[in-house]
Amino acid sequence: MKWTKIQIKTITDAEDIIISSLYDLGLEGAQIEDKVPLTALEKEQMFVDILPQTQEDDGIAYLSFFVEEGSEASLEELVGQIGEELNSLKEFMDIGEGTISLSETEDLDWINNWKKYFHQFMIDDILVVPSWEEVKEEDTKRLILHIDPGTAFGTGMHETTQLCIRQLRKYITPQTRLLDIGTGSGILSILSLKLGAKQAVGTDLDPCALEAVKENKLVNGILPDNFAVILGNLISDKEVQDEVGYECYDIAVANILADVLVPLTPVVINHLKPGGIYITSGIIDKKEEEVAEAVKQAGMEIVEITRQGEWVSITARK
Repeated sequence: MKWTKIQIKTITDAEDIIISSLYDLGLEGAQIEDKVPLTALEKEQMFVDILPQTQEDDGIAYLSFFVEEGSEASLEELVGQIGEELNSLKEFMDIGEGTISLSETEDLDWINNWKKYFHQFMIDDILVVPSWEEVKEEDTKRLILHIDPGTAFGTGMHETTQLCIRQLRKYITPQTRLLDIGTGSGILSILSLKLGAKQAVGTDLDPCALEAVKENKLVNGILPDNFAVILGNLISDKEVQDEVGYECYDIAVANILADVLVPLTPVVINHLKPGGIYITSGIIDKKEEEVAEAVKQAGMEIVEITRQGEWVSITARK
């Protein structure tokens, strides 16, 4: 089988936001090529005696996505959608050239090859372990989250996920019912249940999330009845809204891009109990005011804004 390589020329500061934006188009497992110097932690995790020589960082980055070859019409449509997303991003941030190029490559296991680069790591005092690695004896007493994102987004490495986790820890109680919009791998719901939450319901547009959540529940010892996933669009689908239920959640969390959070927020408030907490993330700093205004317009009170790198989390109360 042959694959089409879709490569985008951009800048390093725009890598994360472009990858997140294109995820909804079904593009996953981005290959990133840049000249950003390795961090101390990255150097420690490279099991080689001599580190690779790198050139001086020029700020340029290449993001590559791989799709199975199909009809030229469907590929042309996908490239058009990518172009629209890039043009939308250009309206509020610098993404460099934002040009798209196509090439053909041979059959490779793109879904699994990335695993050799994903190793266990810490989020504060939480040890995140991929399913293909063993827990060391000295770590067995830690709070451990086993996670395999599969083809659904969510390993916990990204700043936006970590912002959500820290906020969830502040508000979870043994009685918490959690609504997790855009659940992906289920990482936020599973960790919330491990932290003592009573029940979680997730929603997602991606069918791959169903299998990813099922596997991650199993390896983390989460009972099936404690975490259910509903496939569909909470913003526009009344059947999904009805199935989720109204005014029955203590916390709603949404780690989604700002452009989705704005229309989502006035919907989410209907599912929260009075006094319920709404935790958002995935907000690039330039979009903070826009999301904050949407939260206020929905009738919620902002209680805290936290930041990590260029990303923002807004926590509000109904």
